[in-house]
Amino acid sequence: MRSKAVGLVVVALVGCAGPRAPIPPDAAVVPPAGWRGPTTVADDVSSTWWTAFDDPVLSELVETALASNTDVAIAATRVEEARAQFRLARAQQLPAVNGELTGGRSRAVSPFGEPQLQTAGQVELAISYDLDLFGRLRYASDAARASLLASAAARDNVRLAIASSVAGGYITLRSLDARLVVLRETLDARASALKLAQRRASTGYASQLDLSQAESEYRSTEQLIPAAELAVARQENGLAVLLGGNPMAIRRAKALDDIALPVVPALVPSDLLRRRPDIAAAEQQIVAADRSLDSARAAFMPSIQLGASGGLVASTLLADPVRIFSIGGSILTPLFEGGRLHAQADLATARRDEAAFAYRRTALTAFREVEDALSAIDRDAAQERSLVLQRDSLARTLRLATNRYRAGYATYLEQLDAQRALLGAELSLVQSRGDRLLAVVSLYQALGGGWTESATREDSASSR
Repeated sequence: MRSKAVGLVVVALVGCAGPRAPIPPDAAVVPPAGWRGPTTVADDVSSTWWTAFDDPVLSELVETALASNTDVAIAATRVEEARAQFRLARAQQLPAVNGELTGGRSRAVSPFGEPQLQTAGQVELAISYDLDLFGRLRYASDAARASLLASAAARDNVRLAIASSVAGGYITLRSLDARLVVLRETLDARASALKLAQRRASTGYASQLDLSQAESEYRSTEQLIPAAELAVARQENGLAVLLGGNPMAIRRAKALDDIALPVVPALVPSDLLRRRPDIAAAEQQIVAADRSLDSARAAFMPSIQLGASGGLVASTLLADPVRIFSIGGSILTPLFEGGRLHAQADLATARRDEAAFAYRRTALTAFREVEDALSAIDRDAAQERSLVLQRDSLARTLRLATNRYRAGYATYLEQLDAQRALLGAELSLVQSRGDRLLAVVSLYQALGGGWTESATREDSASSR
């Protein structure tokens, strides 16, 4: 009869909690069947993907940043914070043992009106334990473990972002260096053209207009160099901060044209969901929120506490020490909480749904980033091929225009137009080459940079 009564109470409390709300179907993620852009079938992405560019300085810079960058250090401390939270949650499931030792000297009046002086002491050991029959503490521990995994994945995502930023920053630096080389070579060429115009003007073979145009073109190129040098200095300073140090000069190795263009394998979209740390972090956030919801619902159930204590009491008024003990338990059942438990359950449900939609957003963003990188690599390659042909054609045009001007068959304006067009093509070619390399870096990052879940699982295992 008592068991039936307890069962009815539990059923009634479960009914108070209400049905468990499912994850909204709109938060589901359906990966595309394939990529829109051209892909290459190959092995998985290497975890040291930056070495594929075959530049020793680039590899050294990435390794230095991963060891010294402050964002990586902050992310690592967040993992330690989550690990401590997990240990704390697990400790709530274990019995609590406390020891107490008290003593003192006192003077009081006895029932017979006589003063009594005594020295007394007591030593006691107490044990308490929450049975957690309905899993409130267990679900809270599972939520903390999922949060630990999410923090570890978020740390790995920060490492991937830093490696990509350093690789991209180095490539951008080499692009600026190449741009500066083009400007200086163009300035030398225009200095020669200016001398030629000066000689021709002094002998009467050219007008002062040709001389003014040659000097103007020389100055217009000259003023571009300080701005390019400033851009190089700023890029070096930014890279130095990424490395975790003060602004400084950055070593170089290979020129922009000599940096290798690796062939990046594109995972199928369904595999991408398991190979990006940010998606893994978002998934674990759903798990953590879901377990928190289970813990909030378990709070509607009775809480059963067991306790026991024992010890000795000694006093100068007693001939021998006295043993003391107590054994008991308690059942705490919520009857009226003013809606607090319902509000906590609703809050946990909303947070779970929010985490589900955040996961969907992260996955869709990942698909878009891969598509963008694949398209950029293909389009930049086509643009670079066209720019190479254009540059070669304009170089021939400039040679012909210069020869015609030297021979007196054309005005300086033809040579001037050819110089301007060639400079624009060379700068565009440098930009296109840099963009193509940066697109490869973006694709490596979009594919997860060779990340696997083993690192985060090891973080969880080390806390067990």
